[in-house]
Amino acid sequence: MRSVVAAGNDQKTRRDTRHGVLHRVRVWRDRIRARRTGRMTLRIAIGLLGGIMVIGGLIMVPFPGPGWLVVFAGLAVLATEFAWASRLLAFAKARVMAATDWLQRQNWFVRIVASLLTLTCAGAIVWAAVKLTTGIDLVEAALTLFAYLPWAQR
Repeated sequence: MRSVVAAGNDQKTRRDTRHGVLHRVRVWRDRIRARRTGRMTLRIAIGLLGGIMVIGGLIMVPFPGPGWLVVFAGLAVLATEFAWASRLLAFAKARVMAATDWLQRQNWFVRIVASLLTLTCAGAIVWAAVKLTTGIDLVEAALTLFAYLPWAQR
């Protein structure tokens, strides 16, 4: 009986701690915003952090990986202080949801074609990035390796 009560108290403590941390962050942010210089400093810091995240995400967009995720995360950071970022984030969410809903309504052939086009574009971007940065042509290297496979020789 005692262990059940202790487990219940642990869960309540964890929930209160999580709530307490969020509350402390809000109180800390409100104390900073209470002063004119603190409000401006907070806006500048959030603007810089969000801007760096958006720019870094946009640089990562052409490459396979979390580029768009970082862009949206940067917009979410900016939206905590700037109304224009909040409107832009809502607009982007609506467009992404509309495109996702449209693709889900399509038949399997359209989904496969969309996936193949996406993979082809990602592959072309990776090929171009490797070719331009290192000078290695991945297609040529793959064809050279393919020629050495035993079943590919005549």
